[in-house]
Amino acid sequence: MTTNSSSFLQKTALLFLIIFGLYIAQDFLIPLSIGGILATLFLPFCNWMESKKMPKSIAVFICFMSLLLIIFILISLLGWKISELLNDISLIKQRAIETGNSLQQYIFNHLNISIKEQFLILKKEQPSYSNIFQIIFGSITSIFASFILVFVYFIFLLFYRNHIKNFLLKLATPSKREEMEQVIYNATRVSQQYLLGLSKMIVLLWIMYSIGFSIIGVENAIFFAILCGLLEIVPYVGNITGTILTVTVAAIHGANPSLLGGIVITYGIVQLIQGWVLEPLILGPQVKINPLFTIIVLVIGQLLWGIPGIILAIPLTAILKIICDHIDSLKPYGFLIGEIETSKKKSVFVEKLKTKLKIK
Repeated sequence: MTTNSSSFLQKTALLFLIIFGLYIAQDFLIPLSIGGILATLFLPFCNWMESKKMPKSIAVFICFMSLLLIIFILISLLGWKISELLNDISLIKQRAIETGNSLQQYIFNHLNISIKEQFLILKKEQPSYSNIFQIIFGSITSIFASFILVFVYFIFLLFYRNHIKNFLLKLATPSKREEMEQVIYNATRVSQQYLLGLSKMIVLLWIMYSIGFSIIGVENAIFFAILCGLLEIVPYVGNITGTILTVTVAAIHGANPSLLGGIVITYGIVQLIQGWVLEPLILGPQVKINPLFTIIVLVIGQLLWGIPGIILAIPLTAILKIICDHIDSLKPYGFLIGEIETSKKKSVFVEKLKTKLKIK
């Protein structure tokens, strides 16, 4: 009993040390993780170019330019739709002022705090303009530096991928090298599968939300479809956030209850299709993490690394599950992270759907 207790305490202490290390080293690990996951996404394309006798440096450069092109297209697409949305900024500003006045009147009526006193309290709590400027400038500088690091890691991880793989193989004993190679292959494949599948699913969500929002008459339907699709990067939380924003803006524009209900119904139908058809068909079983552990890793990711932690939580956890499944002492943790037996019904449904699609 004493030995088991000591072993449990050691594992708990090691876990807390790892979590503490992840938090302390976030400025180093976040760009490295993003660069590494993006590098795995372009790995098949880079390997294909090198198989055509193209020099590695040129293949990596083409991958880098492709990444920049994708980022540019996404930013341009969002910028174009945001510029259309800003045409209604005067209406949104007017509604915000009306809401603020109503809130001030409510506080005065129920808490007996005059509007002048409320203004003084807000003025006291607001930071100075110099502090705001310092915060904004510091954030922009940090984001720009992080982007540069991500691109640098992306380039060099692609270029030195074989060197890093050989290093990892040398860490394993000769009898375990074949298994280590399988772990490396599965880890990179699960990253590719997750990112490619997520990209395909986001495009399909754009189409479904665009059709649904356009049919029920949502203003700027394409913009909100793009927003809801992109927020799918954050499972569960992202699509709910996108729908809440769509409902809120529609309400500000004076939408009637039937339109607001239509938005919610559209969201429910799309989520049903996504959960039962798109995710099993596109993402595949290797990426599947049970909903409970998904929420846990999202919360831990946000606590440790903020927004980047939320985005990275799922692919990093999927890689962790692959590692746990190949190490005997860690297999229980892989079982804990993975989906439970009740998901077999969904798997049977997906297999029947795949069979019908193949027949057609």
